[in-house]
Amino acid sequence: MATKDRKSMDITPIEVLISEDFGATDTPERELFEIECDAFIIGEQLKDERIRAGLTQEQLAEKIGTKKSFISRIEHGRVDIQLSTLVRLFQGLGRHVSVRIL
Repeated sequence: MATKDRKSMDITPIEVLISEDFGATDTPERELFEIECDAFIIGEQLKDERIRAGLTQEQLAEKIGTKKSFISRIEHGRVDIQLSTLVRLFQGLGRHVSVRIL
């Protein structure tokens, strides 16, 4: 949609809304928001892959030697996990993790 069309429809760009609620780019508040978004996305990906594999949180936890509550906290974006833990989780689902630095 062209910028002119957005203005005539009085649509606010998402970046403006995010900045209003979570701070401008490169501020501590915005960095925290970005980290929490990444944790949420990883949690959703884990949940999707776990469901696709036909496993419960408890079954996945047993498979990789952790507790169901830990899996739940990851899936809800409530825990900061190490890369080695992330790799182990997805290996337990028969998947591989690839990291890309942008």
